[in-house]
Amino acid sequence: MEKVQLNFLHFYATILRLKYFIKFMGKEISINGYQLEICSNSPQSALYAAQGGATRVEFCQNLENGGTTPSYGQIVQVRKLIDIGIHVLIRPRAGDFVYSDLEFEEMLVDIQFCKDAGCDGVVIGILNIDGTVDVERTKALIEAARPMQVTFHRAFDKCASPISSLAILIELGIDRLLTSGMQDKAVDGIELLKQLVEYAEGKIVIMPGAAVDSSNIAMILNTTGAIAIHSSAKETIVSSMSYDRTEVTSMNESIYSTSKEKVHQLVDILKKQ
Repeated sequence: MEKVQLNFLHFYATILRLKYFIKFMGKEISINGYQLEICSNSPQSALYAAQGGATRVEFCQNLENGGTTPSYGQIVQVRKLIDIGIHVLIRPRAGDFVYSDLEFEEMLVDIQFCKDAGCDGVVIGILNIDGTVDVERTKALIEAARPMQVTFHRAFDKCASPISSLAILIELGIDRLLTSGMQDKAVDGIELLKQLVEYAEGKIVIMPGAAVDSSNIAMILNTTGAIAIHSSAKETIVSSMSYDRTEVTSMNESIYSTSKEKVHQLVDILKKQ
């Protein structure tokens, strides 16, 4: 029985991969039927992701705090540097996903700029104080973003009810959902991720993410039946300054960068799936 279920999951995942590839054929290249999204926090990181063979980047800055919307200059530069998909994170600040009217207006302006700059998609997430999806504001962001693709990010992982929230996102026409299965790491949310993929029935792409690396990417895909996967593939870069004023203990922190080699590793694993 377990073998039959596994075969069905592989068959179902294959059908979903074909449907997804047909829907989004632009700059976003399939890797053996899978989509690999790399979270990149600078133009240099995005370039490494492209050179490593990624399908697309989720482009942000301030990854050390979970990611926020990158600057005008960064978006313009990265669009010139790479020809794979660029999906820009629309998040005006760190913290929760309940936004003021002014923050919401900022998000709308950022979305319009991404559209004007030739980006392929935006990544959004906006909630009510009770842990439900803010339907009206999400709908407004989607309408502002089209014809770009729209991903709902891990704000979903702070929702009160996973299935009812997913049903709302499907009804709203969101293209894909980035989620860890409501855990800190996708490997720990794998049972819910599998349920979400099954519930979605190809109406929305469920994209596992959070601590995905070469040690677990195959297992996550095989267990859940997902066709898209998200990873930061990051490495830590320490300050290159030879001089340091020890009386000032900040402003020389390590930063994150996409590792081209780690992206390569993930791509190689997907090619063997």
